[in-house]
Amino acid sequence: MDSSKRKTEADFQFGRVLGEGSFSTVYVARDISSRKEFAIKVCDKAHIIRERKQEYVAREKHALQKLKTVKGVIELFCTFQSPTKLFFVVTLARNGDLLKYIQQTGCLRLECAKFYAAELLVAIEGMHRNNVIHRDIKPENILLDENMHLLIADFGSAKILSDNYDYHAEQEEIERNRRNEENGHDEPVRPMRRSSFVGTAQYVSPEVLNGDAAHPAMDLFSYGCILYQMLCGKFAFNAPNEYLTFQKILKLNYKFNDDFNTEGKDLIEKLLLLKPEQRLGAKDPKDLLYVSIRTHPFFIGIEFENLFNSTPPPFVE
Repeated sequence: MDSSKRKTEADFQFGRVLGEGSFSTVYVARDISSRKEFAIKVCDKAHIIRERKQEYVAREKHALQKLKTVKGVIELFCTFQSPTKLFFVVTLARNGDLLKYIQQTGCLRLECAKFYAAELLVAIEGMHRNNVIHRDIKPENILLDENMHLLIADFGSAKILSDNYDYHAEQEEIERNRRNEENGHDEPVRPMRRSSFVGTAQYVSPEVLNGDAAHPAMDLFSYGCILYQMLCGKFAFNAPNEYLTFQKILKLNYKFNDDFNTEGKDLIEKLLLLKPEQRLGAKDPKDLLYVSIRTHPFFIGIEFENLFNSTPPPFVE
């Protein structure tokens, strides 16, 4: 796309609707000058203001700008606006989302589960190296491009950490404020900076539910939930309503079928832990981020460096 000229709505031919959200609609659109196709997310300004979602929209733009060169993340090509709408021009993921394929097949073949779990890990590594925590990774937000490679989308719930972010200091402050509240402390107390509830019930981490400080391993908990779903087609944590689902998460109340893949089970058990810093990979140094997950026996035979240049295994043999 030619970035020298500011784009407008008139530069595109809009086609079919790909999806709809609470304040946005995503279309297939063709750039009239280049004839290339993109996905364009069209956001209604009035709805955004009415529902106070300005921060959500700004966060998504900021996160995608930071992640422009990260493998496995949709690319933001440009943004523009009209008096009533905001437009995000992003990669067109021609093959839908991962959830569709899990539902069609019941569960993924082991070869497929390993491949897409590996690509997802590479994308998460790239996000975390750039100080972006997604906080809502789920199969609906994992899209597939024209070559069936994975692309993470929907960064409206993302947390962007500063370079000097200190998880332990943040957590200590939250716990101090909790104690002051519980003790009826009458001195002015700095407002709590808890993580507001973000995410989707079946994939949300315990620390989000507890209002704890943001930690990159929030995404590793969701990753464990997704791996579970890939391998057996079911949610790790599910109940008749959100409250009961949250209770299961806080108690780590989940189980495996007898025929569940042994290495997959071991990896999931090392990811679905209550304390984020105890999850596999959480203590890896930034220059070797998630090497402890890459080298887990579940991924034997996976060439991580070549994933996005290789041909993905078919969902159905």
